[in-house]
Amino acid sequence: MVIEVQGLSKTYRIADKEPGLLGTFNHFFNRKTYDLKAVNEVSFVIKQGEIVGFLGANGAGKTTTLKMLCGLIYPSAGFISVAGYLPQRRQVPFLKQITLVMGQKQQLIWDLPPLDSLMVNAAVYGIREPEARNRITELADMLEIGEELTRPVRKLSLGQRMKAELLAALLHRPTVLFLDEPTLGLDVNAQAKVRSFLAEYNRRTGATILLTSHYMTDITTLCSRVLLIHQGQLFHDGGLDALTERLSPYRQVRLELNKLASKSDFLGYGKLESLNGRSVCLLVERKNLTSIVSRLLSNFDIFDFEVTDPPIDELIGSLFQKGTL
Repeated sequence: MVIEVQGLSKTYRIADKEPGLLGTFNHFFNRKTYDLKAVNEVSFVIKQGEIVGFLGANGAGKTTTLKMLCGLIYPSAGFISVAGYLPQRRQVPFLKQITLVMGQKQQLIWDLPPLDSLMVNAAVYGIREPEARNRITELADMLEIGEELTRPVRKLSLGQRMKAELLAALLHRPTVLFLDEPTLGLDVNAQAKVRSFLAEYNRRTGATILLTSHYMTDITTLCSRVLLIHQGQLFHDGGLDALTERLSPYRQVRLELNKLASKSDFLGYGKLESLNGRSVCLLVERKNLTSIVSRLLSNFDIFDFEVTDPPIDELIGSLFQKGTL
């Protein structure tokens, strides 16, 4: 296993202070605190080459977990092994095998071109200049970024900066990637290019990726497995397709008819979600889908039809509210 986590917990001691000057005065002489468990006995394993989605609402404990996996935060309890190392020791061989990309943070120097920062990174990791330039060229081709590397970072668009940040994070060819909202704030096209790059990087290098994102398209495109966390506790670890089927035993059937129909015409075909002119939307149980679709095609004059799953965003969002399956 590339990543092994057993009983991982992180507790913060929080000051319990009332607002205002009086609250400050009382807190100075009579300090009160309470313990906040940001992560509570989380356990999972990830194999080499897997791309796993790590999902949860804001404040659920995702970023805290990633920081412990990188060794930036020391755990309060539990065991962590990443690529055979204990992250909290921050050993040089361990640091050369991992990278952490945070969509809301940057490592590139604002007033310098990305290429300058990349060469500094190469020197830090002991990569000789000819090899560094070869790696930069290879990654730049995969990311579809070129002349932007010679412009000051402050003059790049958000999408161009994110590509440069990814290049900087992967220059030392890490085998384990921790990605925290890597497409945050990017437009649709930039998000798609970043997703395509990550899939290609995983295919070429066999890198293991743990990904958090609030854009469900990132998860559905890249991940076949998801971890769900709520208030610091992991409550699901499994395949995304199986989770979708478990959350929703129905499929959406959308019809475009050649003739107008009434609500009574669709009795016995499933739950009628909407009927707008010639457009119809039905919810049909998965086990009855084949027979229902066959009856619809036989009994109605249909111009077009489509069978889809209910939106994954809504299904996952309902889980975050409950914190349980």
